[in-house]
Formats: sequence, C-alpha cells, structure tokens
Amino acid sequence: MSTEDVLHDASTLASYNVLLQVMFRVLTFLLNAFTLRFVSKELIGVVNVRLTLLYSTIVFLSREAFRRACLSGGANHSWKQVINLLWLTLPLGVLWAVLLVCVWLWFLEVPDAQSVPYYSPAVVLFALGGVQELLAEPLWVLAQAHMFVRLKVVSESLAMIAKCSITVVLVVFARDWGLYIFAAAHCVYTGFLVICYAAYFVRFLGSKEAYMKGFPLQSPLIDWTLARLTWSFFKQSFLKQILTEGERYVMTFLNVLSFGDQGVYDIVNNLGSMVARFVFLPIEESFYIFFAKVLERGRDVRSQKQDEMAIAAEVLECLLKLVLVIGLIITVFGYGYSYLALDIYGGSLLSSGTGPSLLRCYSSYVLLLAVNGITECFVFAAMSQKQVDKYNLIMLGLSVSFLLLSYVLTWWAGGVGFILANCLNMGLRILHSVVFIHHYFKSSQWKPLRGLVPSPLLILALGVSAVVTALSEFAFCCSHGWLFRLIHVAVGGVCLCFVLVTVYVTETQLVHFVQTQLSMSRDYIIS
Repeated sequence: MSTEDVLHDASTLASYNVLLQVMFRVLTFLLNAFTLRFVSKELIGVVNVRLTLLYSTIVFLSREAFRRACLSGGANHSWKQVINLLWLTLPLGVLWAVLLVCVWLWFLEVPDAQSVPYYSPAVVLFALGGVQELLAEPLWVLAQAHMFVRLKVVSESLAMIAKCSITVVLVVFARDWGLYIFAAAHCVYTGFLVICYAAYFVRFLGSKEAYMKGFPLQSPLIDWTLARLTWSFFKQSFLKQILTEGERYVMTFLNVLSFGDQGVYDIVNNLGSMVARFVFLPIEESFYIFFAKVLERGRDVRSQKQDEMAIAAEVLECLLKLVLVIGLIITVFGYGYSYLALDIYGGSLLSSGTGPSLLRCYSSYVLLLAVNGITECFVFAAMSQKQVDKYNLIMLGLSVSFLLLSYVLTWWAGGVGFILANCLNMGLRILHSVVFIHHYFKSSQWKPLRGLVPSPLLILALGVSAVVTALSEFAFCCSHGWLFRLIHVAVGGVCLCFVLVTVYVTETQLVHFVQTQLSMSRDYIIS
C-alpha cells in the first residue's frame, strides 16, 4: 500500500471517527441532561467518576500497550502471531479486574446506601464489562490496521444506542435500582461491541477479500520483537493512565471533593472536552496509524524513504496547524460562552458556583490537549524501543509531580486546581515532544513545527473576538431574558465567521489540506 493510500485511509478513518464521536457525545449529552432530572447528582458522580474510572483503568492497562505495539508497521505483520499476542489482554484484564475490584470495595470510601444504592454489585459489573470488552481486542486491532472503518462506526453506534436505550428505560421505570441501571447498561454496551466484531469477522474470514489480505498466515507462535515493544509500552501505560485520569484518582482515593461536587466537575469536564473528543481524539488515533505505517521505527530522518518522509512532514505540519486553530477558537469563545452553556444545560445547578470558572479554564486546557495529541502521536510512532523506555522515566517524574500538584492545587483552588495541574502537566509533555520533533527533523529541509505558529492576522482576529464576546457577555448575558441571550449568541456567531474567513484567507496550506482529505473521504463513502 502506497503512502498516499495510507494517508487516504487514515483521513477516511478520522472522518468516520469524528462522526462517531459527535454521535456519542450528543447521545451522552442528552442522556446526562435526562438522567439529571431523575437521579441525584451523587449517583451521577459515583457512576461518571468512580465506576467509569474503574472500567477505564482495567481496559487501558490491559490493552493500550498491545495497541501501540501491534499497530506499528500496519498490515505488514504476521497476523497469526499478532492475534496470539493480543489474546494476552484477556488474562491480564482478569488480573487487573480482580485487583482493582478489591481496592474499590475494601480500600475506598463506600457511598451512602440511601443516596447511592447497590454500590458493591455495580463495581463488580463494571469490572466484568471491561473484561468482556477485551474479548474483541484482537479483532479491533485487526480492523484498525486494515482500515475497516465502517465496522467501527456500525458496532460502536449500535452499542451506544443500546446503552442509552437501556439507561432511559430503567431510569424511568426502575429508578429504585440505583447503580444497577448504569451497570446493566454498561454491560450491554460492551456485549454489543463483542457481538458486532465477532459477527463481522465470522463472515469476513471466509470471503475472497480475507484470502487476498492473507488471513491468517502460518507462522511461529509469537513475534518476540513485537512482544518486547509491547512490554515497553506496557510500562508506559501505567504512567500515561495516571496522567490521563489523574484528577479522578485524586478525587477517588483522597476524597478532596464530595460525590456531589465530583458529579458537577465531571459534567463540566464532559462539556469542556466535547470538541476534544469530537475532533482531536479521532484525528490522533487515525493518524497514529498513518505515522506508524509510514515511518520506520527508531530510524532517523535520513534513513527513512524520502518521498514518504516528505508526505509525513507535510501531514504533521498541517495537523498541528489544524488543531492549533481549533484549540485557539475554543479558548477564545469558551471564555464568553461558558456561563450560557452551563445555564442552558443544567440550570442553576451548574451555572451558579464554580461551574463557569471550571469551564473557562477547561477551554484553555483544550488548546494544550489538541497540540499534545498530535505531537505525541508522531513521537510514539517514530521512537525506538530504547527511546520509549527512556521516555517512561520522564513520564514517571511527570506522574509523581502531577499527582502532588493536583492535591495541592485542589486544596487551594477546588476543582479549578485539577485543570491547572493538567495544564502544567500537558505543557511539559508538549515541550518534550516538540524537542524530539525538532531534533528529528533538524538535519532535513522539513520544518513541520511551523504548524504551531499562527498567522499574525489570525492572532489579531482572535484577539478582537475575545474582547467583543467578553463585552457581549457582560452586556447581554444572562439575567435579562432569552432575547438578550440570543443577541449574545448572534454576536458570537458574527465573530466566529470573522475568524473563519481570516483562517480561509491566511492559512491557505491548511485549507487545501482539509479540502483534499474531505474530498477523498467523501469519494470513499460514496463508493
């Protein structure tokens, strides 16, 4: 497969993933808005923070290292060896589930049984849901490596629809079930994923397409080079999980916020991260596969194929500019519209108190999230195993400092302290990645880090928009009725159009890149 084909497939996968994430977030958004009117915020806090953290910890520690290693090199592996290696995620998941269930049941504060009933069975069911999802892991990696993009969209869409349907029905007709409602819906979600992937591959493996792609190949039991790389990423996955979910660990183990405050923080966090999950995460996942296929891991830029390297450098520059522009827009408009968004979504429960301050801070954090996602997806695809092991030590230091900062800053500034600690941590990770990329391309003619420098006119347009929307919020929002709120929204719409026109005029390379990739993805969907 040529580099252009890989880029086309990665762009298509990113487009599908964006659509999938939009659907997920909209459904989750509506589901949270619905359930807030039927269950307590304490119940929401336990589900969205403590139980979700249990599930995400089990699946992340069990599969992330395998995903990183097995997707390196794309479809060029011996897939029988890869599948044999990937089945190790299941016993590893069972081990983590047993250990973490014991911690969640015996070492953490148990919520009040009146406001949060059936806590212990829900912990077990959420852990079982995580183990159940790992049954589909070999098939998921196989599908990602060969760009079976429709499979992911269909399976995860069906699973999410089933989960939301079960939740709504049980919340309305069996409200007394408490945490059983969310545990049952979670198990239905993971079960649907497994069934969809299994059904697809049962049909696929007997087809001519499977024969053409070489499923499976006769080979030794395990590729030990891949296994050693997996071990390196496995050590890293502990630290990355702490950095990714650190505030939830601090909330869970140190009780710095009440269950009710955790619920409010999680809702604000979900609102603030909507665009990050809509756009940035799908781009990061899809283009990690692109870079992993195009780059030869551990080789410097002069040892790579130069035509492929030119495409990779151009893609990296355009991706950096894309996420930078989106992140800056979110930061600018997030300040003037945080209060309005929270007031519409959750009423005074969210808009009074620290909610608006949390969302404004999170809007700035999204910019760092955006840049870090792209820089790290390139770095992790280019690093040698030795460099990955060295980076693990850096992440160890970052993890310890992040946990300390989270505790201290939360004690000082409440929920805002979590976001400030995340900003500092993300800034250090970006610095490391930028230094790596600079050294990687230093001896070549390519300078992809130019993507981190916006045009002066764009900076001016964003600055003007920030001032105008802040003044509009002061003048029109949000105690003067819906007419003035609509005026505030209209002012923001005009400013946003002004910024987008400026982007179109000044960032011509970015506009051409986006138009090209969208056109290719549209042609693929039509075909």
